[in-house]
Amino acid sequence: MTTEEFNYDLPEELIAQTPLKDRSSSRLLVMDRDTGALEHKHFTDILDYLYPGDVLVINDTKVIPARLIGEKEQTKAVIELLLLKELGSDEWECLSRPFKRLHVGTKITFGDGLLTAVVTEKKEEGIVHVQFLYQGIFLEILDKLGEMPLPPYIHEKLEDKERYQTVYAKNLGSAAAPTAGLHFTKDLLEKIKEKGIVITNVTLHVGLGTFRPVEVEDVTKHHMHSEFYEMSEKTASILNQAKKEGRRIIAVGTTSTRTLETIMHLYHEFKACHGNTDIFIYPGFKFEAIDCLITNFHLPKSTLVMLVSAFSKKEYILNAYREAVKEKYRFFSFGDAMFIKKEKS
Repeated sequence: MTTEEFNYDLPEELIAQTPLKDRSSSRLLVMDRDTGALEHKHFTDILDYLYPGDVLVINDTKVIPARLIGEKEQTKAVIELLLLKELGSDEWECLSRPFKRLHVGTKITFGDGLLTAVVTEKKEEGIVHVQFLYQGIFLEILDKLGEMPLPPYIHEKLEDKERYQTVYAKNLGSAAAPTAGLHFTKDLLEKIKEKGIVITNVTLHVGLGTFRPVEVEDVTKHHMHSEFYEMSEKTASILNQAKKEGRRIIAVGTTSTRTLETIMHLYHEFKACHGNTDIFIYPGFKFEAIDCLITNFHLPKSTLVMLVSAFSKKEYILNAYREAVKEKYRFFSFGDAMFIKKEKS
């Protein structure tokens, strides 16, 4: 299975640069998981496809201003760090640039010395571990010095930082937003609850595993970086009961999907737990946790387009993407949505 098999043509003007004024006014391409049949809708129409008893699983992670730009203490060379994962005791895994300028012991200062990072370990693929030194509260300093880590294909300045957060974002720790959740408003979530749909949450802090491009020709040779996930006792109980009663579990986004499938593959049931997952889902994967998926349109040749292809069929997904291009849907993080549905058996 080659990476090129997951490629598709996308005109650059269809890459959404800014969020819509109204989160829920985005378009929604509905695809039948089993037949590939398509319907063109708007995101608020998701209400028509959710049934009483369904369980909607959201990822409540919150994006931190994870992009730091500083300088080497000795040479004043500009260094950029993207915080990926907290390792404990103020040590973080970071993506660095330029990687070649960094060595164990290198000191990087930010904000005229308000924050200092010392490289403790140099890994591969641009990854370093750093120890942060500061006075005060780390997250307050980060809020002052850091920038929201928008993807490189977004060139417009984000006027409101909250538009790169879901309305239910709670647990700080992500280097990127779980973008399928950006379409929900508090009002729409209330209407979903009023219809008898159960909403529950998991946490997956989005890091390099989700957005790192696939650079190998053979899909199976791609290395996924691990990301922190957590499920509560309450969520596990809700999901196990739904499974037992044959009710649908609908994941909001690929991050929720990866969390649910990780836990189900580890324990063969839902369980209160936390850990790090490097699960890589591509065609041939056996889904055990979810029945339907709300997702965005993903980059060509990415692990995410591979995941949605595994959930249905690659041919159906690529056909849906071609249709979305033809109908001028908006793509990627601030773009439109897709609902891959499966009716109750």
